[in-house]
Amino acid sequence: MSEPVRVCRHCDEVITDPADAVAVHHELSNSGPGWTVWAHRDHAELVDVIDSDLLRIMLRIWSARAERP
Repeated sequence: MSEPVRVCRHCDEVITDPADAVAVHHELSNSGPGWTVWAHRDHAELVDVIDSDLLRIMLRIWSARAERP
């Protein structure tokens, strides 16, 4: 069985050295097990884990709840 191709989420380049690959997080899927998000060891802390659209929506919900009496 061949090794899966891992692509860095930060720089979008293929990770050629398996020792340099770091699992950043696991994204869920609507139909299936989802997938693991990978990054180069140097880029692991630079990857945005939170989806920006989701964060924007949640901030609106939280601020609306905070404004209620």
